[in-house]
Amino acid sequence: MTKLKKNKKIGLALGSGVVLGAAHIGVLKAIEEFEIKITYLSGTSIGSLVAALYAFGKSWQEIKDIARNLKWLDISSISLSKYGLLSNDAIGNIITDNIGEVSFDDAKIPLAVIATDIASGEKIVITEGNVAQAVMASTCIPGVFNPVEIDNKLLVDGGIVENVPTTSLEEMGAEYIIGVDLNTKHDHKKPENIIEILLKTFDYILINASKLQTKEAHFLITPDLSSFNAVDLDQIPDLIKKGYEDAKTQLKKIGA
Repeated sequence: MTKLKKNKKIGLALGSGVVLGAAHIGVLKAIEEFEIKITYLSGTSIGSLVAALYAFGKSWQEIKDIARNLKWLDISSISLSKYGLLSNDAIGNIITDNIGEVSFDDAKIPLAVIATDIASGEKIVITEGNVAQAVMASTCIPGVFNPVEIDNKLLVDGGIVENVPTTSLEEMGAEYIIGVDLNTKHDHKKPENIIEILLKTFDYILINASKLQTKEAHFLITPDLSSFNAVDLDQIPDLIKKGYEDAKTQLKKIGA
C-alpha cells in the first residue's frame, strides 16, 4: 500500500461483479468526498458501464439514479443465438440513452474498456470507436450473453483476462492506480437456476485471476459484499451504501 499523492495522475480501475457493480457508485461517492481527481478510467464488465458513464460526465448521484431504476429485463432479454442464452443489447441502450451515441474521443476522462477475444483468449483494450458497443462487449458473460463483434473479433467479458483492469491505466500514463475489486468476498448460497450457476462459475474464475492481476494497483479498495448476491437488483441501494462506507474507511488508510 502506497500513500496517495493527489498531485499525481491518478487512474481508477473498476472491476467486474454483475449487480455487485452498484458498489462502484458508492466508491465514486467516497472518492469525490476525498477530493481525489481521477485522470484516467478503466473498466471491466459492469465496471466498464459505470466507468463509461463517469468518464462522460455523469456524477455518482446521476449514476445512482440510473442504477436504481434498472429492472432485470432492462439489462437482458431472451436470445435465440447459438452463442448465449440472453442478449445484452439493453446495456448499450443505457449508454446511448444517458450519454448519447458517443465515441471514446468525446470522453471528459480518458477511458479504456477491457474485453476478451473469445477465439484467441487475447485481452482487447478498447480505447476508440463506439462506447456503447465496447461496453456491451465487456459485459458479455460467456454462455449467458451473446458475444459482440468488433473489428471481425467476437468479444466477451473482459474479466476473463483482466478482472480489475490496472495494467491499461499504467499504459495510459497513470502514476498512481486505485483498483476496485468486488470479488474478494462472496456469498455461498445455493444457486437457484442456470443463470446463477453460470454466474457463480464465472465468479470463481475471476476470484482466482484477481489475486495476480491486482498486484499492479498501488491501492486496492475491496468492499465486503459477502452478504449480497450477483443477480438481485433489489440490493442496489444497499450495495451503493456498502461500497461507499467501505471505500471511505479504506481510503483513510492512504491519507486521502
